[in-house]
Amino acid sequence: MTGPTVRGTLRRAAVVVTAALGLGLGLSACGDSGTALAKQACVHVDRSIGLFKRAGQQSDVTEAAQLEQRAYIELRDALPIAAQAAYADGQWQALMTTLSETNRVPEATLTSALTAQCAVADRSTFDQPPPPSSIPPPAPLTSSG
Repeated sequence: MTGPTVRGTLRRAAVVVTAALGLGLGLSACGDSGTALAKQACVHVDRSIGLFKRAGQQSDVTEAAQLEQRAYIELRDALPIAAQAAYADGQWQALMTTLSETNRVPEATLTSALTAQCAVADRSTFDQPPPPSSIPPPAPLTSSG
């Protein structure tokens, strides 16, 4: 009789452990807020801007080209993170869009926009509620009868 009892206890324990793991994974996903992801993307943006500025100060053309290439790679590394931030919170659409232009627009042209967008991310606090909408709620339906 101890066999079925032990199996039942093990089965219940397995269910409890599985549920706890699932809950833990689900709650850990909440930590990836749009703001946190935007800040992660901006780490790459900041590195890129630093590399790009160093490239502009180089007298060696080869060294400057290598630094510019590294700066470009940093911006491209930031793009998927910014896309996740925009998916999580629409306020980061501009950051994602600006980064998506890096394969067509020179970095010098994008630097001021990226700096401004990352300044917003750096000033943001985690889990800050979005600003209130300026769009009024829909009028209630009236029943005519």
